[in-house]
Amino acid sequence: MITDQQVVLITGARKGIGRFLAERFVRNGALVEGCSREPPDWSLQGYTHHLADVADETQVKAMMTSIARRHGRLDIVINNAGVASMNHSLLTPITSLERIFDTNVRGTFLVCREAARLMQRRRFGRIVNVSTVAVPLRLEGEALYAASKSAVETMTRILAREFGPLGITVNAVGPTPIETDLIRGVPPEKIQKIIDSLAIRRLGTFEDVANVIDFFVRPESDYVTGQVIYLGGVS
Repeated sequence: MITDQQVVLITGARKGIGRFLAERFVRNGALVEGCSREPPDWSLQGYTHHLADVADETQVKAMMTSIARRHGRLDIVINNAGVASMNHSLLTPITSLERIFDTNVRGTFLVCREAARLMQRRRFGRIVNVSTVAVPLRLEGEALYAASKSAVETMTRILAREFGPLGITVNAVGPTPIETDLIRGVPPEKIQKIIDSLAIRRLGTFEDVANVIDFFVRPESDYVTGQVIYLGGVS
């Protein structure tokens, strides 16, 4: 079936910002596809969920094949799936490196590559990757997480050049800490230290992130690519 509706894929859509974005795009009239390794405990008309690990090439390809077969198009991809490990490097096991880089770097690359193969059919696409202010702030205890997101930012800039001739833009947003599962185990004093380093001293919100994504994915933003926007006034 070929649809005239906008088709959006959001990775890590089971909860948090991923779920928020899925609901937002559906409200705005899009057909939304999402994925995670575990099933969500919610459903939504206009939303289809895939049980897929973004680090698994076979599963990512199968998801894209399903989207192509049912919709014949893919307009927007939000690479939201990510994992973190906040610990001193001397106390960090090598398994943490493998887990973080598999999801954050390998997963982002696989979804970008397979999405672009589908998007190029219509010579249009918007890819938004999720980074973090931990990169420019060089936060202690987040060496692996920040390094993986640094890789995502470099990937974003290079893919923007590679995909530009195909009509596809690739950008990234770097949120500040937001009240999600990702920061629940972080000591409050560490979160406060991060907030105190920002120009706008508060936790971020889902709406803050969505505002930047809205800008990146607009049809009028076809001349904006290879950019990373950090929230909170981080430079």
